[in-house]
Amino acid sequence: MGLPVAACAQAPLPPGLVQSEATRFRLQPFAQGLEHPWGAAFLPDGNLLVTERPGRLRLVSPEGRVSAPLSNVPAVAAAGQGGLLDIQLAPDFATTRDLYFCAAAPARGGSLTRLYRARLAADARSLDVVQPILDAGPAQSGNGHFGCRIAFDGEGFLYLTTGDRQRVSERAQDLGDLAGKLLRLDRDGKPAPGNPFLGREGVRPEIYAYGLRSPQGLAINPATGSLFEVEMGPRGGDEVNLPAAGANLGWPVVGHGRAYSGLPIHEAESRPGMQDPERFWVPSISPSGAGFYTGDAFPAWRGNLFLATLSSAGLLRLTLDGDRVVSEERLLWNQTRLRHVLQGPDGFLYVLTDESRGRVLRLVPAE
Repeated sequence: MGLPVAACAQAPLPPGLVQSEATRFRLQPFAQGLEHPWGAAFLPDGNLLVTERPGRLRLVSPEGRVSAPLSNVPAVAAAGQGGLLDIQLAPDFATTRDLYFCAAAPARGGSLTRLYRARLAADARSLDVVQPILDAGPAQSGNGHFGCRIAFDGEGFLYLTTGDRQRVSERAQDLGDLAGKLLRLDRDGKPAPGNPFLGREGVRPEIYAYGLRSPQGLAINPATGSLFEVEMGPRGGDEVNLPAAGANLGWPVVGHGRAYSGLPIHEAESRPGMQDPERFWVPSISPSGAGFYTGDAFPAWRGNLFLATLSSAGLLRLTLDGDRVVSEERLLWNQTRLRHVLQGPDGFLYVLTDESRGRVLRLVPAE
């Protein structure tokens, strides 16, 4: 794409320090003993809820103590890329204690992406009133591409990503199928008012945009209110998208990747009527969770979008002008697979490592 790329400075630094373009920071251990942590959400009291892909939900204290698994978490299809995945607090969590999470769930015919609403018990040791509110069906066999990122917009509507389920990529183009889609929902899991396909025969009314492969990141730009969707391509073709209402993001018809065999997948890189990505990567970096930074601990990073990455094993910082990506910086590159990144109430950045002995690490300003 011709955008400038900056790498961390190579000059010797004091032990423990990392140099970014505009600041220095330390990477600190925060919590450990988590098996493939996947999603996380900070509570108003500073505790952190963390999902583990095998199907556990834990609470991490502000001091980094990891709780026993919370009770009343439903069984999940924990195989391959499936399991207990993202979690987000409802906008009114402080008064309702409502939260939303999604998982790969067993169903007749295999498994599917399922969205749940629940309430965190007052003692934060269990979930109460757990309700499945949407199944992204139909179910199929296989354990790949569930999507499952959640974000709330300024109106309180919920966005949910679903993957194409990998085996039949054409599902992403089928408007009667919820696989490979970006959904826009109300708090009960119903189609949100104003959705682009409401009332259209043969089309699922929950759909906001379609043509997604393996959407791993979802975040609202606080400066503009725009929704950023991040997805993993096959062999190349990872993308950052700004999906418009009703947009076709193109998978598998157009794109910049190739099959894992090296053979072509797409008919073209771009096509009229299909929305191009804001940014793409060849070769792959395998982006996962995404989050905007708005805190005071790193003033030079305010408004930046951070992506956790897997195959490149690091943290990607994107600088924006409005919603346009103008540069990127690769931090902690080729070190540890990172599944998610989010800002804490202390203004520090927290990252989840994708490991069987997974950890939560945090970036703090250098003294």
